[in-house]
Amino acid sequence: MTTTTSSADQLPVLEARAVTKRFAGVTALDSVDFAVRPGESMALMGENGAGKSTLIKVLTGVYQPDDGDLLLSGASTRFAWPLDAQKAGVSTIYQEVNLIPLMSVAQNIFLGREPRNRIGLIDFRRMYTDARTLLDTYGIEVDVRRPLRSLALGIQQMVALARAVSINARVVIMDEPTSSLEAREVETLFSVVRLLRDQGIAIVYVSHRMDEIYRVCESVTVLRDGRVVQVGSLAEIPRVELVSLMLGRSVDRVQRSGATAFGATHSSDAPPVLVAADLSRKHQIDGIDIQIRPGEVVGLGGLLGSGRSETLKAMAGVMQLDRGSVTIDGKAVRSGSVPAAIRAGIVMLPEDRKVEGIVPNLSVRDNIVLAALPRLSRGGFTSRRNQDAVVDVFMKRLHIKASSPDQVVSELSGGNQQKVMIARWLAMNPKVLLLDEPTRGIDVGAKAEVQALIDELAGEGLAIVLVSSEVEEVVEGSARVIVLRDGSMGTELDGAEVTEQHLLAALAGAAEPMNSAPERPGEGR
Repeated sequence: MTTTTSSADQLPVLEARAVTKRFAGVTALDSVDFAVRPGESMALMGENGAGKSTLIKVLTGVYQPDDGDLLLSGASTRFAWPLDAQKAGVSTIYQEVNLIPLMSVAQNIFLGREPRNRIGLIDFRRMYTDARTLLDTYGIEVDVRRPLRSLALGIQQMVALARAVSINARVVIMDEPTSSLEAREVETLFSVVRLLRDQGIAIVYVSHRMDEIYRVCESVTVLRDGRVVQVGSLAEIPRVELVSLMLGRSVDRVQRSGATAFGATHSSDAPPVLVAADLSRKHQIDGIDIQIRPGEVVGLGGLLGSGRSETLKAMAGVMQLDRGSVTIDGKAVRSGSVPAAIRAGIVMLPEDRKVEGIVPNLSVRDNIVLAALPRLSRGGFTSRRNQDAVVDVFMKRLHIKASSPDQVVSELSGGNQQKVMIARWLAMNPKVLLLDEPTRGIDVGAKAEVQALIDELAGEGLAIVLVSSEVEEVVEGSARVIVLRDGSMGTELDGAEVTEQHLLAALAGAAEPMNSAPERPGEGR
């Protein structure tokens, strides 16, 4: 990788010195030192719960440090609010799009700094023109007048990127920025990163994808249990060593043993527990057929927009169908009814845990027992003892890290929030578990734990449908893979056919042909 303008001799543009942050008796950051210099691309790595998100929020004024100092270009500073950080040139792109869905694309880009006319009113014509010009610069084709919520999640993320880099930033913090992007959008992002570095803008890059980290970043800071355990050049740290630093233990302990064994956990002669036939909804899915047997994991492959999430939502009753049917053990499940699906034994882990999953202001306990409350109630009353018994079982089984069941769930790391959601549905004793990006934004350690849990649940006879954007995860976790294309059925891979090579070939067959390989950041400079 070609080194940019960053230098160890330059004064850090943003620095944290001995920063400590505590929540409900838990130390999230413990005397953390962090620094990023102009033109430097710094990877921020660590397991879920290591303190990455907390450090970002301290650096951007969301949280105030309990101890320690922040410095901007060598001068002591304090960001009382995120707007203070933004005005100082510290811009952030969050994993979950942090914009206003009801507003237009242009309004989101210029939120808080709208162009005004001579009498002080918003100049919408100029705002729309400037928004189009900005998005064109990054190859984003979208009607800037459309409400943000009407766009696909990947396009929303690109709008957030455009907003972040348009605010004269000195530091751009990217928290899992590619988690919702298609391949061509990822290449656009990498091009923007290269451009920002060449302009002397510092990049703090958080991602669980090793390929991205080694491609985009030149240096790394590793956190573990709220402490810095390594700072250095990525070129000098092999991937295996980086994983070991993050986990604080041998990598072998979190690797999954051997080849996928789901094929052995179910019998091909067993009748299907779930049969989805001709699932169709206009402009979304058309004629989807899926059968799943007890103990089987079926992967849904496909590019962004292929209909994977829509298929799960159709089976879970979240989406009303135009035609088609879902049956559990031969009994029909009413279309478009989540309660009916849950009663039949179908539960779903959604892709966006913050919007569709957790209830952020409730405790870990309340989030886990939320769906099971009717079953735990007697005469309209629910005993705390019954709740605690359920919560204790699943907090231990899923290794949920929290100070207590009473801790507010929004204070947990993303990985632990994901485990809380899984615990909620396992408490319902389901027959079919639908998983939409179950390891999205989760680091190596927590990812391995979730994957091992999927193994365990399949071994106990639970039927599972797995959606993941990561080819390796689909291959390792599935006995069969159904590839979707534009909302319709495509290739199906079974048994020995479930390999990365075959799946990539199937995905390539569903994608538009590429005229040339994408340029790698650093090439041709």
